Amino acid sequence: MNRIILNLFLISILFQFLPSYIFSQDDDCCPEEDKYGREDELLINEWQKQMDDLTLKKEQLLQQIQKMNGEIDALKSQSLDMDKKALDAENELYSSVGTDRNGLAEFRKKFDETEKKINNKLGTPQDARKMYFDGIEASKIKCLPEFYSRYIAMKSKLESWEKAPVAKSNQYTVVKGDCLWKIAGMKEIYGRNNYWPKIWEANENGVISAPSHTPKKIVNPNLIYPGQVLSIPVLSDEDLKKLKDVTYQVRMQRQANEFRKNMSKDRPVLKKKDIKKNVKKDSKNDINKDIKK
Repeated sequence: MNRIILNLFLISILFQFLPSYIFSQDDDCCPEEDKYGREDELLINEWQKQMDDLTLKKEQLLQQIQKMNGEIDALKSQSLDMDKKALDAENELYSSVGTDRNGLAEFRKKFDETEKKINNKLGTPQDARKMYFDGIEASKIKCLPEFYSRYIAMKSKLESWEKAPVAKSNQYTVVKGDCLWKIAGMKEIYGRNNYWPKIWEANENGVISAPSHTPKKIVNPNLIYPGQVLSIPVLSDEDLKKLKDVTYQVRMQRQANEFRKNMSKDRPVLKKKDIKKNVKKDSKNDINKDIKK
């Protein structure tokens, strides 16, 4: 009886452990590679979809680039066509005033040079007309928009310059406080202080006239005297070129400075005693003159 009860007890214990053993065997029945196959399959599908989307976008962008390249080519062709039309119109305009590109460049050079002479009153009105206002006035090129308003202003200035009195411009009478540098800078003379060497050269061997007991020549450019009538020569193109040369200006200034140094050397240096004596002599002479009167 006890043995039967013991056997039943062992059988009950065996049935308690048997279901868990069977279940664990069922879990291991599938191959290892199939456990996660579903997740891998989802990832591959998603990646393929992204690749398809990107490929589509790439094709769309390539189509857009191709379209834009076509538009660019069309614009380049249009630009070249417009440039050609503009060039043809420009050549036609130049032809209507009797010139071309080279002729226009030459005219522009002469125009600028003449305009500068007239604005600054360099030389004489006759010089300005000769080089090159009369030629500019006779040319149709002056009617181009680039020149016409400037031509009108230049013509007005030249006519005013011609009407201005010129008798005094050929000579000048020195007054107290004048120097060649100051005279040359006067508006009615040259309007340029550094043109003073030309006045010196013109009067170095003799002025037009001078009061009695006054030097008739300007040997030293630092010494001019009231009452001297100086010759004021008209400046030619060669004169202007020379006067604007820096080396010439420096040389003339050095020469003037040398004259100034020699003046200080030749001038006697008086001591205080000599000055007092001279003052006493002058005062005595003044007293004697008053007594005689």
